[in-house]
Amino acid sequence: MRTVSVIGIGSGNPDHVTVQAINELTAADVVFMLDKGDDKESLTDVRTQICQRYISGGCRIVTAADAQRDRGAARYAAAVDDWRARRADIYERLLASELGEDGRGAFLAWGDPALYDSTLHVLHEVMDRGAISFELRVIPGISSVQALAASHQISLTRTGRPLHITTGRRLAAEGFPWHSDDVVVMLDARSAFTVAAGDDEIYWGAYVGMPDEITIAGRAADVAQRIIDEREAARQRHGWIMDTYLLRRAASPAGPASPAGPAGPGEPAG
Repeated sequence: MRTVSVIGIGSGNPDHVTVQAINELTAADVVFMLDKGDDKESLTDVRTQICQRYISGGCRIVTAADAQRDRGAARYAAAVDDWRARRADIYERLLASELGEDGRGAFLAWGDPALYDSTLHVLHEVMDRGAISFELRVIPGISSVQALAASHQISLTRTGRPLHITTGRRLAAEGFPWHSDDVVVMLDARSAFTVAAGDDEIYWGAYVGMPDEITIAGRAADVAQRIIDEREAARQRHGWIMDTYLLRRAASPAGPASPAGPAGPGEPAG
């Protein structure tokens, strides 16, 4: 049976590729890559450089044009489902035409595919269709969240307090979650960190772990505009940007309040 591996490669630094990932790449017959267009050509270049650095032998690299996603769609979930379905068409075609029945194929995923990459969702859809069979393997990587904390020399968690991971879309719609003082935000195209108030802190990073890394930290109210300006300038330079950040509430030692206030729902206040 075919074997398909989804390999986490970190946030762009070849030194973040784990030994397990290197072994999996070395065993592959084909590495599949999706081309996102000229404005994001450097994303493909990074993947290619990783393959050239770590793979020896006859492994082939097969590239196909990626499906385009409607990022302005009013129905976000439906747009993502449609995009994944069209990606599944591409993956299914690639596996059927480029990978032998006992071959080993690999997809390279940014960071850790178990945390935020769509490749696993798409490959599960291909499996569910039943037209092509394969064994799926997942190789974890260093996520941008871990790399962000390392660059800022901080721990993501504080004693006795939870860590919440969300998206910029949800943060913009719902505000700072009441149940956590520490929130990692990913996929934020809306500068949702402006919801922070008072002495809330932000630890922001773009291209983390790469030569073009940018990091900014401080009171969110003080550095928000600087982050917005830096992000736009970086997007203009590179044609794309990958960034994430930690918002840290200036909370009381007791921890986050409940939605009904410090006393909690159904509890007497005072």
